[in-house]
Amino acid sequence: MSTATATYTVTGMTCGHCVSAVTEEVTQITGVTAVDVDLPTGRVTVTSDAPLDDALVKDAVEEAGYELKP
Repeated sequence: MSTATATYTVTGMTCGHCVSAVTEEVTQITGVTAVDVDLPTGRVTVTSDAPLDDALVKDAVEEAGYELKP
């Protein structure tokens, strides 16, 4: 089984609740198998069954109340 990994930078996260909110929303994207959030850097690494549409990740991050850095 092949997997794809992509790393994004999210702005506005300041605490563990922020990490949980982003993780919860991104995990709901079809095909996502793992989400790893590094709070100090804002880096979010997403592992999925196939490459993801960046727009889906952006929408999920915004749904959580944060912004995907371009």
